[in-house]
Amino acid sequence: MEEKTFKIPNISCGHCTAAIRNELTELAGVVQVDGNPGEKTVTVQWEAPATEAGILARLKEINYPPAG
Repeated sequence: MEEKTFKIPNISCGHCTAAIRNELTELAGVVQVDGNPGEKTVTVQWEAPATEAGILARLKEINYPPAG
């Protein structure tokens, strides 16, 4: 299992993190998504067939691209 925390500047509230969680958990292999609106971060845990590239692509697609 892999885990990474993404810094997402577009997060402004709990609704943003809920939207991200809903979208990412639709990806096969994504196990858990925890958002922190105060720090503007989302921590994602995943296993195959999910990939970091796939998660990044979905975040960009839903207008929550990670910083850096």
